[in-house]
Amino acid sequence: MTGAQAPGRLLAVSDLHAAVGENKQLVEDLRPDGPQDWLVVAGDVAEIASDIEKTLALLADRFAQVVWTPGNHELWTHPSDPLTLRGEERYRYLVEMCRGLGVLTPEDPYPVFRGEGGPCTIAPLFLLYDYSWLPDGARSKADGLAVAEATGIAFTDEYLLHPDPYASREEWCAARVADTERRLAAVDPSLPLVLVNHYPLVREPTRVLHHPHLAMWCGTRRTEDWHRRFPVSCVLYGHLHIPRRTVHDGVPFHEVSVGYPREWRRHGHPRGILRRIDPRKDAR
Repeated sequence: MTGAQAPGRLLAVSDLHAAVGENKQLVEDLRPDGPQDWLVVAGDVAEIASDIEKTLALLADRFAQVVWTPGNHELWTHPSDPLTLRGEERYRYLVEMCRGLGVLTPEDPYPVFRGEGGPCTIAPLFLLYDYSWLPDGARSKADGLAVAEATGIAFTDEYLLHPDPYASREEWCAARVADTERRLAAVDPSLPLVLVNHYPLVREPTRVLHHPHLAMWCGTRRTEDWHRRFPVSCVLYGHLHIPRRTVHDGVPFHEVSVGYPREWRRHGHPRGILRRIDPRKDAR
C-alpha cells in the first residue's frame, strides 16, 4: 500500500519446542512480515515454564498480537522444572504469565482480527482429550492402553500431565468442552470464526499416524461437529507434527506445527514456518 500502513496478516505456528536443538535458532529467527501482523501459537511452545515465558515474550515483542493456547507439553509437570504446579493450577499460572506479556489465552474474550482477510473472530481453545478415539477393535480406554502397552509407544502425558483437581484427564476434558461450547454459542455469527486448538477437532487427520493408537491422546469425539455447528471459517491445530491442509465438510483444517528437527529436516517447511491464514478466503 502507498501512503498508508499495510494491513496486518494472520500467521500461525505450533509445536515450536523452543528448547530443543536447532529449534532454538528457528524461534530466534521468527519475524513478522509487517508491524501489524498477528501470530497464533497453537501449543507446545516448550516444557519448562521459564522457556515458555522467554519464548512467548520474544514473540510478543515482535508481533502486534500473540494468541496462545496450550499444548500437552506446557501442561507437563516436568521433573527438571522448578515450577512444580500441577494440572489446573499450572494452566492458570501460565494464563497469568501470558497476560503479563500481553499474550491472549483461552481465558480471555475472543479477539476480532481486522487485518488482511478480516474481520474475523479468533477463538483459542483449551480442550484436552478423553481417549474416545480408540484403536480399531478396542471397546474401552483399558483396551486402548493395552494396545499402547503392547507396542511400547504411549504419550509421556501418562506420567507428566496431571489432571488435578479433576479425577482424570477425561473429566478435565469434559469440563473444558462444556465451558467452551457455551462460549462459542455466544459468538457473533456474522463474523467468520477461526478455531485454534492444539489438537485436531476431528479424528480424520490422525488416520495417517504411523501408530494409529496414538489418536487416543489427540482429541475427543465431543468436538467432531463443531466446524459444522458454529460459523467456522477454518481450524488451526498442531500436535501431530504433520504440517498440511485438509478439508472436512468444506472447512479447511490447517496443521501448523514445526515439530522436532529430525521431522522438519525431512519436509523442509514447504509452506513456511509461519503459516499465513486468510479467513475470508477460507470461509464457506
